[in-house]
Amino acid sequence: MNLTRHIPNTITLLNLLCGSIATIFAVQGNLVMAAIFVALGIFFDFFDGLAARLLNVKSELGLQLDSLADMVTSGLVPGIIMFQLFRKALPKYEATAIDWEAGQNFFEWNFPVLALLGLLVTLGSGYRLAKFNIDERQSDSFIGLPTPANALLIISLPLILIYQPQPELVAIILNPWFLVGLSLFSCFMLNAEVPLFALKFSDWSLGKNKLRYGFLLFCLLLLIFLQFAAIPVIIVSYVILSIISNRTGK
Repeated sequence: MNLTRHIPNTITLLNLLCGSIATIFAVQGNLVMAAIFVALGIFFDFFDGLAARLLNVKSELGLQLDSLADMVTSGLVPGIIMFQLFRKALPKYEATAIDWEAGQNFFEWNFPVLALLGLLVTLGSGYRLAKFNIDERQSDSFIGLPTPANALLIISLPLILIYQPQPELVAIILNPWFLVGLSLFSCFMLNAEVPLFALKFSDWSLGKNKLRYGFLLFCLLLLIFLQFAAIPVIIVSYVILSIISNRTGK
């Protein structure tokens, strides 16, 4: 029995496990722990495809499983995080149904209805992942923002609020119109016909991965100097660099 063929799918399942744990934390409002497990899930997502290629055990099952795991880690959790950010940004909402014993009235809830706009990120992610599975153009690159990149953008917001609470950044992030715009922007970029280079390595050679290695070094430097505030800058730079690379043919 060849056990190596199960290694990539096991890594993918670790991604799904991290996403499931992150979902629990996000629902509870512990956005720091949710962000940690999303980042850990994306780490596993980065290596499952590489493991499949190195072991030559790529399969249709692995492709489907990878998208299902991403739907949770990079689709559902960012949507819940956006929902929680909307709750914090919108006027306080009082309700009587706050625990499992409450809720005799099915129309009681403890959140502003507009906070559900945050789940647009989840819908856009699901649509993007479904398209990815049937789009043969995206074998070596991406068309539209990958869900893990979008997830990193979303999870950076509560981390900035908690660990880098400069008044200007807080005012922007907790502006309801900014959150509406970001939710719509995420849906658009996830499904836009914009070619973006993939960060998944087929091998570790420098010749084939100059752009990837250069971008990762750029990301490291930004993270050192800007910390969590670097993440939105990195995502925007990723899109711009991809557009420049496409136009120059490099």
